[in-house]
Amino acid sequence: MKIKTVAQVNGPCAQHHSDPRCGPKLSNTCQSCSVNTLSPRILLVEDTPDIALSLGAALRQGGMAVDFATDGLQAERCLQSGHPFDAVLLDLQLPGQDGLSVLQALRARGDAVPVLILTARANVPDRVLGLNMGADDYLPKPFDLSELEARLQVLLRRHGRAKSTALRWGTLEMQPDSGAVQLHGQLLPLTQREAAALRVLLMSPQRPVSKEQLHTEVFADEAAGLDAVEVLIYRLRKKLEASAASQGRLPDVAITTFRGMGYMLTSPAGSA
Repeated sequence: MKIKTVAQVNGPCAQHHSDPRCGPKLSNTCQSCSVNTLSPRILLVEDTPDIALSLGAALRQGGMAVDFATDGLQAERCLQSGHPFDAVLLDLQLPGQDGLSVLQALRARGDAVPVLILTARANVPDRVLGLNMGADDYLPKPFDLSELEARLQVLLRRHGRAKSTALRWGTLEMQPDSGAVQLHGQLLPLTQREAAALRVLLMSPQRPVSKEQLHTEVFADEAAGLDAVEVLIYRLRKKLEASAASQGRLPDVAITTFRGMGYMLTSPAGSA
């Protein structure tokens, strides 16, 4: 399936989650927000908001933390020495400063962070130029999302930056590669959408995740309305409760609604 697009993207170099510092407004500063360090952290440098958000949602579903920069100057600020990123997805045709200049400055600082170029420039001389300037891989637009994910995983493994530690909340555990979920060591059967929603919650510990973000992360370009998120959360709650009951336990993991803020994993009172 070729990449699709949706409507809006968070601020430049801002993480795509519910942290109030990383709201939907575009800004001229590189924001740094708290992040689950179990996941590879990707900087997506793309000036087309709908493409950026579509890609960001897909990568988050794949277990990655995604930050955004919308022009070359913002990317430069995000990639100064000591930056937290495990890989960079870099468009070439950027306002302010083109992608090749960003790449050249990055390599001139001796920074070996993996860079995968995404661009509509598909001719051989442009590809060769980018690779000669230090890009690790090159993917012309339009591209298949599964190919992007596969190439990115290869780069992360090659550079020793892949992180596969399980995502955990109490007795709830998800393997980031396979998406398999266990509660008290017992497999919890989930649909693809249920697993995607649970992954977002696990990657946002102690922070409510808004209904809008869950909708973007799980349903992407689909026509489902926001009430589809409520149905999904209801099903997840029932499965968590049923799994605990089948083991003769009180539920010790819950999905709590915080009015006006969203949903968050919690430990029910008296479950310890």
